[in-house]
Amino acid sequence: MSSFPDTSQRSLLSPSPTPWSIPTASSPLPGAQAGAPDGTPGRIALEEYKKRDGSKVVVRFKAVGSAPIMKQNFYKITGSNRFQAVIQFLRKELNWKPNDPLFTYINSSFSPAPDDTVSNLFKCFSTEGHLIVNYSLNWS
Repeated sequence: MSSFPDTSQRSLLSPSPTPWSIPTASSPLPGAQAGAPDGTPGRIALEEYKKRDGSKVVVRFKAVGSAPIMKQNFYKITGSNRFQAVIQFLRKELNWKPNDPLFTYINSSFSPAPDDTVSNLFKCFSTEGHLIVNYSLNWS
């Protein structure tokens, strides 16, 4: 004898009962209420994310292809800066206009998003205590 419920009487188009509930706009996720306690994991993670990292990160710039080589290629940059600040700094050092092509890569492998923080990139992709940023004039 089968232990499954008899479904022969039920229409094929009727919804089947689910053992879980799906949150909707009227039922927010736990911890998302306006009066959520400060000790919830989501609230703690959000507060930790909002803190600014004042530590400095050593960034090493390396030219690729026909890009001009910088006289000084090691710089200390605040870790809480976005990668966009690194791109703007590099443009300023090379005297490039905003519409001149500039392609940046981390460790010659990938191009990070401009909104990535320098400290996160450093934690994940540093080499010998440096964040290596390769730059070129054309996409390669």
